[in-house]
Amino acid sequence: MRFVYANKPFLYRVCALSALFLLPPHAFPQRHAAPLSEGEEEEVRDAAIEPARRIAVYQSIVESRVKRIQNVLINTRAQGRREDIQDAMEAISSLVDELQDNLEEYDHAHRDLRKQLPKLLDAMPRWESVLRQPPDDPAYDLTRKLALEAVADIKKEAAEILPSETAYFKAHPPAKDTDTNKVGPVVGAERFNSR
Repeated sequence: MRFVYANKPFLYRVCALSALFLLPPHAFPQRHAAPLSEGEEEEVRDAAIEPARRIAVYQSIVESRVKRIQNVLINTRAQGRREDIQDAMEAISSLVDELQDNLEEYDHAHRDLRKQLPKLLDAMPRWESVLRQPPDDPAYDLTRKLALEAVADIKKEAAEILPSETAYFKAHPPAKDTDTNKVGPVVGAERFNSR
């Protein structure tokens, strides 16, 4: 005896819906833009072999997202304010995580960041302050919490790296012809290149 399914449109819908669940998550469009623009990706890549410059580039990019939050807060009548704030906070969180990955890599490789780390440490309290400025909103409260945690983590790490670097370079002064700022493998923008 042959079984015949009478409701073919229903069967097609079930198959189509099943296929959606089998697709990988990256097959769906993402709601938020990538944390780096093409120009910023290029800047990060250009600074790949110079750790201090790369840290400065990431710091500058984070600063631009912090300023974006400040500008959105000033313009109280702008549409999409919540989404803009949330996008900027997500970008800050992601960029700070990347920056922290780079710091860890450079610390292990004993790259000289003694001039850049104090500037970075000076900027972080401002980042935290701006992240706290938007009023509480369920749309971005979790995003804000994650961004603040990311900034607190890197602040702690940078504060630990600076004295250890100072001690390391005092004990192991680089030769005059050695450039302690050049690196080989780089952590970074690869993650943001897949759009």
